[in-house]
Parts: sequence; structure tokens; C-alpha cells
Amino acid sequence: MKMSTKVLGVCLALVMPRAEAATQEIRALFQPDPSQPNKNVFVNQTPNSGYCATYPGECAQNNMFSIQLPIRSPSLRPLLPGDGIPIRVPANWRQLVVTNAETQEAETVEVRIIGVGSNFLLSHSAGDLTGETDPLKAHQALWEGSSWVYAPAPCQYSGVGAYTPATYRFFWKAPVEEACSKVARFSIPWMTFDTLDFAYELRTPNPLGMSSGLYTGAINYTIGPTGDFTFGPSFVPDDSNLTLDFVLDVQHTLKVELPPGGNRVSLEPAGGWAPWIESGKKPTEIFRDQPFYLSASSRFKVMLLCNSPGGNTCRLNSPKGNTTDIQVAITLPPGIAGAGGYNVTRLPLIYNTWVGPFQPSLYVDRKVGSLNFYMTPFAINFLLRPGVNDKLRGNITIIWDSEA
Repeated sequence: MKMSTKVLGVCLALVMPRAEAATQEIRALFQPDPSQPNKNVFVNQTPNSGYCATYPGECAQNNMFSIQLPIRSPSLRPLLPGDGIPIRVPANWRQLVVTNAETQEAETVEVRIIGVGSNFLLSHSAGDLTGETDPLKAHQALWEGSSWVYAPAPCQYSGVGAYTPATYRFFWKAPVEEACSKVARFSIPWMTFDTLDFAYELRTPNPLGMSSGLYTGAINYTIGPTGDFTFGPSFVPDDSNLTLDFVLDVQHTLKVELPPGGNRVSLEPAGGWAPWIESGKKPTEIFRDQPFYLSASSRFKVMLLCNSPGGNTCRLNSPKGNTTDIQVAITLPPGIAGAGGYNVTRLPLIYNTWVGPFQPSLYVDRKVGSLNFYMTPFAINFLLRPGVNDKLRGNITIIWDSEA
């Protein structure tokens, strides 16, 4: 008897519902403004879409802007007279961390949603549902408390609405994280919210304390009957998650300008060399305060370098072999603080060592500071020995670094 073996192959397929997620970039920029040095805030760079793009005057009047996302929320069942549509958004402040990828510095941003809107589509015209022939009166009659331009408490009216016989576009201010419910007065076989519009507000860190660069981070929200954004239990969106990707762009200014000829510094006593030459009266000070113009919007540090170092400072030399130590200090304009928050006045600079950081409390725009070159009494006595007649020179470099 001949036997045969057969193999039965079964192909199984498991179809899972797709988890949707909407994303939206929120971008803000800080650049110092010479005309407003005290305005140390980020400026929104995210273009308006949705309600505020269509009605910019209304949003400017209410100091807000909006984003529209193509998230549709159809009803699961007919709405009956007395059924409410409770709309709620995450109006409380929430925190996220944004990080500078280059420096790994982290800052905290706070965000809250302050407005919500959409454009809804009815299964029939409002006139067919209510029996009213005028479209505006039909929309007013369809809901308790008149049409959707009038927000139910605790939401607030924000401007105009727009309608067709079967659609209505609205936008409400949302001052608190509580549901705002519109109640139907007639049966509605089905309706769909075909967009999700929202307005938001930010609290950003002080950009003067941040390094230049891009700071990025994200915050996630849920959308649906029990989500952060909800149109109530009768409406299920086609996206169940929303991610806001934040990009804070910090573009600082650090600029140091010397006046013409300021790169050549001559040290001398107060009143010049005449008293020493004519009477032999030894000066008590030999110095030069060299002014510079500083523009700065971020913390920075400073380093002293020279071609002839001498311990913690620099030296001047001559071909005759004479040398003398030269001290260098820095004085910064008001509005820039050093350690302990104090003004920086004649702070000694140390050879090959960073000094600082120095922190502006506002944008300093081309304000005057000074580099203070001077000799100690010991160096003066050593240089002005009897019989010494010489000219000493040296090169000194001051490095400014904004990435303090």
C-alpha cells in the first residue's frame, strides 16, 4: 500500500488598527533688538493657519494665533434633542524640556492651549433639521443658547463665525480646562468636526541665559472621548495623538569694537612724561585705559594672551634686554554682571585663563567698556632706574567667547 504525506499550509494575517499621530512644529526665535534692548523674549515664528489665518484682525484684537490640523472627528451615533457636545482642551500649563544638541544645555518651556475651534459638517442642512428657511436662523435654532459663534461657559466668545446651510466654522477662547458644552435642540443623524483648530500660549526661559543654537523638545497630547482634546464621547477622531515639536532658535550677539587706532596702546603717567623728564619726579602710575564698544546679549568669558608671558600676566620687552610686567584689567558697561551679580570694574585678567562668565541682564548695544593697562609700583621702580633709557613693546591679545 502506497502512502503519501501532504502538508497543509495556512497563511494567517492579523490586521491591527493603525495608531495615528499628528505632529506640528512650534518655532520661536530670539534675536536681540537694538531698538528694544529690554525686550528679552522669544518671538513666535509659526505661521497662522485655520481661524487666525482667515480672520487675522479678530486674532490680533484678542492677541492670539491659531494652528489648524486636518484631524476629523465624526459622530458615532445620531444626536438626539438634549444631547450635549462637551468640548475640552488642555488649558492648564504643562512643562516640557528643550535641549541644545551641541551643548546639551536643557531649559524648561511651558505651554497651554487657550482656544479651540473647528468646522463642522451636518448630515442635512440646518434648515432641514429645524424647519427654518433662513440659514442663520436655522443654525441659531438648532442649538441651545444660539449658534456656535457664542461659546458656552466657561469658554468665551472670540470673534466671528462662518456658515453655510450645512456647515459652521467657529473658534472659542478656552481660559480653563473644563468642558464647554453645546446642547442640540433637534435630532441630527450625524455630524463631523472636519478640523482641529487650537491657539496656544508659551512661557519660555530667559534667552539671555541660554547659549546660541537650537533647543528642541516635544510634548504629547491625546485626542478622543477621554483625551486631552475631546469633542465628547460621541465623536472619535481619526488621529488619537498629537505631538508638538518645539524649536527655540537662539541667535545671540557678541561684538567688540575698538575705536580707530585703539589697537595701539601707549602707557604713560597721568599728565604725560614731562614731570619725570624735566624734574626727575618719579610717577606713581603708568597706565592707559583703552575704551571699546561692546554689544552682547548672552553670557561670555574673556582670556588674556600675550607673546611674552610672565607668570599670571604679560611682559613688555626691548632689544636692550629690559623687561617690565604689565597688568591688564577689564571694565564692562552697566547691565553686565560678574560673579555675585556685581558690576565689573577693573577686574584683573589672568594669562591663559578664562575669566567670567559675565551675564547681561539686558541686551547691551554698543556700550562703552575699557581695557585697563597699568604697571604696579614695583614694576615702575624697576623700570625707572637711574640711567635707563629705553622703549619697551609687547603684543597682548584679549579673546572673547560667547559659549561661556
